[in-house]
Amino acid sequence: MGQAKDTLDELRTPARELRHQTPEVWKGFAQLHGAAMAEGELSAGTKELIALAIAIVKKCDGCIASHAKAAAAKGVTKEQVAEMVGVTMLMEGGPATVYGPRAWDAFLEFAEPDDADT
Repeated sequence: MGQAKDTLDELRTPARELRHQTPEVWKGFAQLHGAAMAEGELSAGTKELIALAIAIVKKCDGCIASHAKAAAAKGVTKEQVAEMVGVTMLMEGGPATVYGPRAWDAFLEFAEPDDADT
């Protein structure tokens, strides 16, 4: 399994336990997530690129894994991810040269084989 998939697996059990302890908080977050990431004036794929960019800047490996997976599922291309990483480098500087490649690798881990090879 890849690093991003391992990260999501590692977080699964403690997240489930926390959901049982604070179900209303997690329910509220799920509703916010659904509303924020729904198709609208911005496509769901564009929203995932934005979330992935923020994950890079926040240096959140769990967020990177989650939004890389969702971006791949929404049909985001590796070219779009590469351009987005370039923007994070512009805005964040050096740390984005570390977390940007992590996001790139995570995206490729979840992308369709044909998408990752082109």
